[in-house]
Amino acid sequence: MTARARRRRTTTQPRATHGLPEYDWGTAPADQLATRRQLRAARLRPGGQEPVALLRCKACATRSQRACTRAAYVYRVDLALPVRPMTLAKEAALDKAMAARTTCPKCRRRYHHVLPLRSLGSCLECHDGTPADPTTYITVPVHTLAA
Repeated sequence: MTARARRRRTTTQPRATHGLPEYDWGTAPADQLATRRQLRAARLRPGGQEPVALLRCKACATRSQRACTRAAYVYRVDLALPVRPMTLAKEAALDKAMAARTTCPKCRRRYHHVLPLRSLGSCLECHDGTPADPTTYITVPVHTLAA
C-alpha cells in the first residue's frame, strides 16, 4: 500500500464524539466563547474551568465526515479570570531560562536571538568563524569578587 493510500484512509475517519458540542470555523459566538489564545490576548485565563465546546479547524469545517485532528477547546469568557501578575521570582526564572538559550557556551556572549545550540553547539562565529554583528549580542561581564 502506498503512502498516499494510507494517508487517504486515515483522513476519512468520521467525526469523533467527545461529548462536547462542536462548532465549525467562524460559527462560535465570539462574545461568549474564546480559545486559550484569544483569552490570553484579552489578558484572561480559563481559571480552572473545563472547556465547553470544540472548535473545528478551517480545513475540517467543509468536510463533515472528517475527524478534526487540530480542534481547539473553547471556554466561556464570563467565567475567565484575569491573568496572574508576573512575580520577581518568575521573571528571574524566565530570564535565566532565556539566558541559557541565547548565551554561547564558548565565547559567553548573550545574543538577542536564540542560538542553534542543539545542532551547532555554539554561535556561528565560534562554530565556523562567520563574524557576528556587534549589535546582535551583549558581552556578559566577568564576575569579579567584591573583596
